[in-house]
Amino acid sequence: MRQIININKSWRFIKEDISYENALDKKGVLLDLPHTWNNKDGQDGGGDYVRSAFWYFKRLDRPKLIDGDKVYLEILACNSSAEVYVNGRKLFTHDGGYSLFRVNITEQLMDKDNIIAIKADNKPNDYVYPQHADFTFYGGLYRGVNLLIVPKVHFDVDYLGDPGLRCDAKVNGNDGILEVSGFKDFPLDVDCRVIDREGKEVAFGKASKPLVIKNVHLWNGLEDPYLYTVEATANDMGKESDVVKTRVGFRTFKVDSRKGFILNGRNYPLRGVSRHQDFAALGNAITEKEMKEDINLIKEVGANTVRLAHYQHSQRFYELCDEAGLVVWSEIPYISKHMNSGNANAMNQMKELIVQTYNNPSIVCRGLSNEITMKSSTGKTQFHKELNDLVHKMDPYRLTAMANFAMMLSVNPFCRIVDVTSMNFYHGWYTPWTSLNGIRLSLFHFLFPNKGLGFSEYGAEGMPSLHSEHPKRGDNSEEYQFLCHHKIYKSLSKRPYLWATHLWNMFDFAADSRNVGGDPGKNHKGLVTFDRKIKKDSFYLYKAFWSKESFVHLTGHRFTQRADRKTKAYVMTNQKTFKVLQDGKEIYSVTDGKEVLYKVNVILEGKSKIEVISGNLHDEIELVKVSKPNPDYSLKVKSNNSSWEKKKK
Repeated sequence: MRQIININKSWRFIKEDISYENALDKKGVLLDLPHTWNNKDGQDGGGDYVRSAFWYFKRLDRPKLIDGDKVYLEILACNSSAEVYVNGRKLFTHDGGYSLFRVNITEQLMDKDNIIAIKADNKPNDYVYPQHADFTFYGGLYRGVNLLIVPKVHFDVDYLGDPGLRCDAKVNGNDGILEVSGFKDFPLDVDCRVIDREGKEVAFGKASKPLVIKNVHLWNGLEDPYLYTVEATANDMGKESDVVKTRVGFRTFKVDSRKGFILNGRNYPLRGVSRHQDFAALGNAITEKEMKEDINLIKEVGANTVRLAHYQHSQRFYELCDEAGLVVWSEIPYISKHMNSGNANAMNQMKELIVQTYNNPSIVCRGLSNEITMKSSTGKTQFHKELNDLVHKMDPYRLTAMANFAMMLSVNPFCRIVDVTSMNFYHGWYTPWTSLNGIRLSLFHFLFPNKGLGFSEYGAEGMPSLHSEHPKRGDNSEEYQFLCHHKIYKSLSKRPYLWATHLWNMFDFAADSRNVGGDPGKNHKGLVTFDRKIKKDSFYLYKAFWSKESFVHLTGHRFTQRADRKTKAYVMTNQKTFKVLQDGKEIYSVTDGKEVLYKVNVILEGKSKIEVISGNLHDEIELVKVSKPNPDYSLKVKSNNSSWEKKKK
């Protein structure tokens, strides 16, 4: 049977761009994976983080093998390119920093003291995506490494990080139909079992024929993300040889250009967030602990969809989305600037994404590119058609999608290549007038009423250290961010035809070339801070819109000192009844609320405690009258909130 052995402990890291022979004798630094060398300099601003090629070494004894066994290095991700050596021999090169790949090392292994070496390279080039984007390209082995041992007769592990099984889970009336196969090579004799959530076997048979699950339990989004386990056994001369398990969900979905997203035959408006995977001080070198923290925060805000931008995320995170019932937009890092010399790499990254995540029921679309028209270049239109055809051929039951640059005109046929299109607009932040977001969406829908349309990015910077009693565009205040989001989302709620909306972003993230808001190296458009410690007021606005969890929230927890005698606080809640007290005296009440955001005027003399109460729900803030605005609440220099691509020119 196959074995997966984690070998993340005790790697020697050589932070020098030198040859294998020269690196071999270097002492380096002993560390454990996952690891990136940009967890600090990739987050501190200046756009000068180290992009180079460094070495990881590990000594390894040959594992015990049965005749016919094969041994693979399973590298979960290496950004951006990797070279793999065993005992001085270069065995493999991989281009693409976000996907799993494997290297057969069986023939190179000696009994003792084998030297495994991996060169990780995140240098700029013109053939591996991404090269031009508003986030940090962390170098290193940031998801870890396994040894994978498989028997002579085994499910495929050589093709594009193949999980071994390709499961097509279809719905036919009340029943589920499961077709199990491989992407390339597949054992001749395979038994399949389907096990429900309670551990009961509900179907059994040979993989050569479809399996029928009677009265199938559907995967139904947040309400009921029901998963089945598929266990496939490859037989060799009548004996079990290899076993692979995967989980599947049975669901139907489509996009109606007028009604939006349809899940299992019912309207299911997709309203949610985008996510980058990095954390403060960790970079991309996160573990399942951080992934679960992100999932829990996304669930708390009440989102039912997540756009996993702008690359392939950890396979474990897709599985967590399956479990949570989050509908996923998946995509590759084909972003901002088309490179003709990168066509093969974009194709290969899409193939890897499809093969490695094919069985995840949460995924409904494959994003071909993001804002690819930002830089003018020839060849991108034809290449998008080829990429679109590739996805339809390899993954025929999912949609193709694209996130289009704000300056893309509605009449441009480029944004209609894919099955469903989406727009990235930042009116209200990079440009004035939040109302333009809705107007431009309505114009597209008017011109092309039969095309599925979504809103893939919108938002504003908001820093929990910056505040204003009179917020305005460009002040980076927490107050402007939530007021901007409120105006935009109220507009979106009037447009049910939008198949999906994904605000930008769920979390602040690193973009080392940025210097906005007095905190360089970061994009602060998140609803939650980079360290995940502070939920900004905007977080609670969306919680009020989306979540079924009863709560009340007062804005201004960090905006304590106020210079205006007549000031205000906002209540965000999904409750219909609440009251607001100032120093124990009621100053505002609602008995049949129709909104989620309420402005409460406050006359401030000295220090006051403001409370909001709804049944046993409670929140409070403390406000202090000061003689003049606290300078710590304002930008020290004028903020340049022009879009990042303009600042790079």
